[in-house]
Amino acid sequence: MTKGKAFLGLGVVVAAAAGAMAAGLFGPPEEVAKWFPPAKWFVGDRAAAQGPAAGGGARAVAVEVATATRKKTPVLIDALGTVTLMHGVAVKTRIDNEIVGIHFTDGANVKQGDLLVTLDSRTIEAQIAQAEGTLAKDQAQLAGAERDLKRYSDLVTKGATPQTNVDNAKTQSETFGAAVKADLAVLENLKVQLSYCTIRAPISGRISQAAVKVGNFVRSADLIPIATINQVAPVYVTFAVPQRSLPEIRLALAEGMAPVDVIIPGESRHASGEVAMVENTVDPTTGMVTVRALMPNDDQLLWPGTLVNAQTTVRTEDAIVVPSSAVQVSQQGPFVFVIREGLAIVTPVKVARLLGVDTVIESGLADGDVVVTDGHLQLTNRARVAIREPKAGV
Repeated sequence: MTKGKAFLGLGVVVAAAAGAMAAGLFGPPEEVAKWFPPAKWFVGDRAAAQGPAAGGGARAVAVEVATATRKKTPVLIDALGTVTLMHGVAVKTRIDNEIVGIHFTDGANVKQGDLLVTLDSRTIEAQIAQAEGTLAKDQAQLAGAERDLKRYSDLVTKGATPQTNVDNAKTQSETFGAAVKADLAVLENLKVQLSYCTIRAPISGRISQAAVKVGNFVRSADLIPIATINQVAPVYVTFAVPQRSLPEIRLALAEGMAPVDVIIPGESRHASGEVAMVENTVDPTTGMVTVRALMPNDDQLLWPGTLVNAQTTVRTEDAIVVPSSAVQVSQQGPFVFVIREGLAIVTPVKVARLLGVDTVIESGLADGDVVVTDGHLQLTNRARVAIREPKAGV
């Protein structure tokens, strides 16, 4: 027998065996493939075709679902912002003197009018005593000159003294009167200088650490202040938005107010406020406009200089909302699996915006649609599904 005839005979036998297996003479093809692996070559295509195509016989994929809901949703403008001060004061001396007392604790809250620093006041107090003595002397001389003026005025009416004496007495009285005014001015100036020896808090806020200590000599020309006070309640949050968002913010302000929610990275609490000011120009180099929000900050959650995320609500509108986990992305765009009659149907959607853990859908879904939120990896279009309860802790 030639080799060609042998191969031809073998091919006939194999073909016959394949036909018998396909016809099920030896049992189900899948069972035959278990004990004779090469049988998969003959029944593989058929088994693959009979799997999903069978529909009713395919195993259902366990999935978690949620319901698309139509509700009022805010339209937000997100921006990166910074906590800035409404008021900040550098505490400095107005006279050159030595510090004799520090009356605050570094980093403490202070109220307006609280005593912060005292300076050496002995020199000014001595000058005040000297000025008071000079004032008393000039007042006594003024009193004497006024008596002389009165006496000469009476005598001149009787012809007992010349008019020259009256004129001289009047001049003397006016001279001492001017000296008294000068003494009062000097005394008042010294009292003002004395008040500079006591430095009090001009505003309420949180004070920094003291740059100098008791015994240091401070000057009014010093560049470094003794301390700084920052008002931490209320504060501003300053952020920049694109110029295309400016009309929406201005419209929200015209209709009432534009609330702002401030999120601090790593902090679960949020701070709330409202837009207080929109800059009057757009930066031509960046196309951004500066917006400032007023935050009450009663709990001092916001700290000056902190980088935050500011979300401004410009309006609210009705929209379809689904959990963000339901939205999948493909080369054709975003889509969701909608459950209809136990089957997962691929449904393209148009996403309007993200809203925390939810996604606002512009089109593609209706109120009440049931969408898959977990189990997407095993799903195909029109795959049979079985709804399961959400996992514990989710």
